[in-house]
Amino acid sequence: MFNLGEAIPFEDQTNDVLTVGELLVDMIANEYGEDTACNGYTRYSGGSPSNIAINVHRLGIRSHVASAVGKDGLGGFLIRGLQSAEMDTSGIQQVESSTSMVVITKSQSTPTPIFYRGADYGLEYNDELEQAVINSRILHFSCWPISRVPSRDTVERVIEVARKHKLLIGFDPNYHPLIWEQGEDGVAYVKSMIPKVDIIKPSEDDAERLFGPGTPAEQVGRFLALGAKLVIMTLGKDGALVSNGRETLAFATRATRIEDTTGAGDAFWSGLYAAVVKGYTLRESLELGFAVSAYKLKFTGAVVNLPALEVIQQEYNL
Repeated sequence: MFNLGEAIPFEDQTNDVLTVGELLVDMIANEYGEDTACNGYTRYSGGSPSNIAINVHRLGIRSHVASAVGKDGLGGFLIRGLQSAEMDTSGIQQVESSTSMVVITKSQSTPTPIFYRGADYGLEYNDELEQAVINSRILHFSCWPISRVPSRDTVERVIEVARKHKLLIGFDPNYHPLIWEQGEDGVAYVKSMIPKVDIIKPSEDDAERLFGPGTPAEQVGRFLALGAKLVIMTLGKDGALVSNGRETLAFATRATRIEDTTGAGDAFWSGLYAAVVKGYTLRESLELGFAVSAYKLKFTGAVVNLPALEVIQQEYNL
C-alpha cells in the first residue's frame, strides 16, 4: 500500500520514465466551440506518451518514449518535434500505416475529439523495448495502445517485464469506445488491467464510461474494489479525490487561468512522476502534479515550454 506521507523508493537506473503508446497529431481548432464549425486548425504534436516524456524531461528527469508513426509527412513532423525537444527518438518505430491523428475542438472544459487511427497501434515488442523497460524506474501507458493489436500484445509483455523488475506502473484509463474495434468489450479489458498497475488516474468521464453514474467517492471505491493501489480521480474545476484504500484526500485545483485543457492530464502525470523521482513524498508529489497541470492550462496545446519542477514549485508556493 502507498503511504501518502512517504516517498517512493527507487533503485538506480539509467532512465526514470518510460512511456509506451500513441504518438499522433493533434489538430486543434483555432476558435472555441463545441462543434467543428471553425475556420481552421493548427497541428500540434500529441499522444499521451510523448507528451509526458517531453514534459518530464523539461521538469528535470530522464525519459524515453516507445511509439509508432507512419512513414509519411506527419510522422516526420512528430519525430522532428521530439528531436527539437532534445528527446531520443530511437524508440519510435516507423510502420506502413498512416500516422494517427485526433481532431479536437478548442475548449475550456473537456475537448471533443474525433479519432483517425493508423500507425499508433502498430507498435511491436523488440529487444530494444525490453531493455528500455529493464533500465527504467517508471512505466506509463494508457488505453490507446491496449485498445488494438499488435500494440496490446506489446503492452502486455512490457507490463510483465516491468512487474518482474519492480517498476512503478502508472495507467491512464482514458477509455473511449471509439478507439476500440466494434463489438469488442473494451470495458471488461480495461477493468482486467487495473490490478496489474500501481497508480491509476481516471477522470469523471473515464469512470462513468467504465462503471456508469456515481459520485466521485463511489467511483473511487469501484476502482479500489478491482485492485487499484492508488486512485487519483480528477474532477476538473473541483480538484481531485485521491485514495490508497485506507486514506482518502481531497485536493483543490490550482488553476487560475484556462486557455486550453488539452494535455492537462498529461501535465499532471508529468509533475507527479518528476516529483516522486526527485524524492518528494507522495502527498507533495500530488500537489506538484496539480501545479504542473495548472501551469499548462494557461497555454494552448498538449505540450508547452515547462520550466524546471522547482520553478513551478516556487510559483505555486509549495
